[in-house]
Amino acid sequence: MLPIPDRPAPGLTTYDAKDPQTAYPPIETLLPPEGAPNVLVVLIDDVGFGASSAFGGPCRTPNFEKLAAGGLKYNRFHTTALCAPTRQAMLTGRNHHSVGMGSITETATSAPGNSSLRPNTKAPLPMTLKLNGYSTAQFGKCHEVPVWQSSPIGPFDAWPSAGGGFETFYGFIGGENNQWDPALYEGTTPVEPPKTPAEGYHLTEDLADHAIGWIRTQKALAPEKPFFVYFAPGATHAPHHVPKEWPDRYAGEFADGWDAQREKTFARQKELGVIPADAELTPRHAEIPAWEDMPAELKPVLEREMEVYAGFLEHTDHHVGRVLDAIEGLGIMEDTLIYVIIGDNGASAEGTVNGAFNEMANFNGMAALETPEFMMSKLDELGGESSYNHYAVGWAWAMDTPFQWTKQVASHWGGTRNGTIVHWPNGISEPGGLRSQFTHCIDVAPTILEAAGLPEPTMVNGVLQSPMEGTSMLYSFGDADAAERHDLQYFEMFGNRGIYHKGWSAVTKHRTPWEMVGGTLAAFDDDVWELYDGAAGDFSQARDLSGEQPGRLHELQRLWLIEAVKYNVLPIDDRGGERLNPELAGRPTLVRGTSQQFFPGMGRLSENSVVSIKNKSWSVTAEVDVPEGGANGVLIAQGGRFGGWTLYLHEGRPVFSYNLLGITSFTTRADEVVPSGTHQVRMEFAYDGGGLAKGGGITLYLDGAAIGSGRVEATQAMVFSADETTDIGYESGTTVSPDYTAATSRFTGRIEWVQIDLGDDDHDHFIDPDERLRVAMARQ
Repeated sequence: MLPIPDRPAPGLTTYDAKDPQTAYPPIETLLPPEGAPNVLVVLIDDVGFGASSAFGGPCRTPNFEKLAAGGLKYNRFHTTALCAPTRQAMLTGRNHHSVGMGSITETATSAPGNSSLRPNTKAPLPMTLKLNGYSTAQFGKCHEVPVWQSSPIGPFDAWPSAGGGFETFYGFIGGENNQWDPALYEGTTPVEPPKTPAEGYHLTEDLADHAIGWIRTQKALAPEKPFFVYFAPGATHAPHHVPKEWPDRYAGEFADGWDAQREKTFARQKELGVIPADAELTPRHAEIPAWEDMPAELKPVLEREMEVYAGFLEHTDHHVGRVLDAIEGLGIMEDTLIYVIIGDNGASAEGTVNGAFNEMANFNGMAALETPEFMMSKLDELGGESSYNHYAVGWAWAMDTPFQWTKQVASHWGGTRNGTIVHWPNGISEPGGLRSQFTHCIDVAPTILEAAGLPEPTMVNGVLQSPMEGTSMLYSFGDADAAERHDLQYFEMFGNRGIYHKGWSAVTKHRTPWEMVGGTLAAFDDDVWELYDGAAGDFSQARDLSGEQPGRLHELQRLWLIEAVKYNVLPIDDRGGERLNPELAGRPTLVRGTSQQFFPGMGRLSENSVVSIKNKSWSVTAEVDVPEGGANGVLIAQGGRFGGWTLYLHEGRPVFSYNLLGITSFTTRADEVVPSGTHQVRMEFAYDGGGLAKGGGITLYLDGAAIGSGRVEATQAMVFSADETTDIGYESGTTVSPDYTAATSRFTGRIEWVQIDLGDDDHDHFIDPDERLRVAMARQ
């Protein structure tokens, strides 16, 4: 029962503390059982089984290799095929639908398996460890907060440092972040990065610095307590941001393309022994273009995309290595159980068949702007501050060697099998060993509890708990030949589904990740199922036996349905845009009506927290108090360098600037300076109409009188940014306009309020519902 109840023993109570019979036991620090290890869980983002050199891939990860040499490699460890579901499942020891995370928070519905609300009957592992005397901390990505609870006003029940059980949190809330200029939180408080990109800032390094500092402080001040650290960098999720010297190390290494890379990786995997000698390399599906069919003029860009990704993963390995070195330096490596899970799902195929320089262009239906000529002109900038880049589908497929498919495809191992390393000198006697028992991310929590000698709690914070659904992996630490204990597991993501049972797997792919617009999805009952016999040596799901053994296939299909009922998978939900509409999906929303008022100091407001001004007429009005001598700075800004808009005072004059995808800007400057005193500054945008992403006329007003006009020739129809926010009286992150920096953006007068009002000419109905879903999925 947690918290452990305080139950003082009855005894003599004296009147005077000086009485010789006055006696009380000393206050003792809450500690777990003797021998409970420190725990470090490292979860890398969007890495396929065949990416890291530790599992035969082309991306050099020497620290992962070193850790594996002293520990164990697991070559049949599985995730859910998507980031937020994997994270919530891992942190709770329950299946992702059991904890409401059937997909990402942005597509939550009112169905229990897809609500994004973790039931209070399923307390997370860090809460259990904290209430048993562990020090707990998380550094990096948290994508488990329901989208309507992700604003600075909370509620914070699902945030790591509140209901999540972590005493310390430093990182970001959401699916992805700019590695050069991230939106960060310390606990629940927005904070700015400690330095700028020009000063050498990078998010992964910053997270490692904080983790190292916290671990050292914890051992300095509470050495008797073990720690639980969850280190979850945003790397290597898009955007693939990394200092240039890292991708330069890979110059020319990917000139043969993704088909050839699959062959090379497959051969190395066999040499390393991380796949069986009789494993087969699965063929390329027709939906994935062949390297030889790609335009010749685009191939230098495609090569550089992969060089950047490889450098990004090596850079990530380097900073994970710094955390490992810090643990080694404290002399506690022997006593620390370490998990390095190389990917929360398969490699990401959300970068389209060509990849992207600024993925916001694709998200807004403007991918045509990124012509081969444009991409070539930006080749040297890929991975840098001016890019928001992703690699092509073919590279994702190659990084999932030897398996079929990629991230989001929960049916096949390419979406769900991730190389994993476990290191614990005090608990593992076969350094460099390989383990091939079937394991799953829900097994991590019960393993840690067993290693710590702690029971699963039956009650947490007064709520009766349901049992964990994972199986401890501890039995396999000392025995490579031990019979696997986790022998039944379902998979499902957006209709892609599968079942594993005692070596056999039955799977069906319902939809292709990068083909989410147009076309008609098959009825669930019409999906074509495949059957694979892993027990007979089909490691990679290469030999479909469905035609030969229809009876066994039907047994497994029924078993999938039984498991789906058991764990809240039903109803299967492959809907598109309906899931992006809160009213249709049945989830709360922060945004209501056609008007929204803000006050100075408000900031870090995600696009989900602000009324949408896209594809319609709108206005923004600010009431300001200008001191003698004038004022400058931001009144309101949304987005940043890669798309957004801002209303600000420059040289005392109102200015409205609309940044289209970082490619071009439309700026309207007023003819008059705002005098001292209280005034209203207003911008009105008159949408041209006739569809999506159209332009419109700009008029600037001072106290109701027009003082400037201009035009925006085109607008962003879908989204401004994946991580940039709306700020009042300043601008955080990257800036929409070059007229100011984040450091100089703060308004030097006083803002009373700012208000956005929407027109009645909304053209959002022209947006295909599936297009909305594609954008949401690609941003997670």
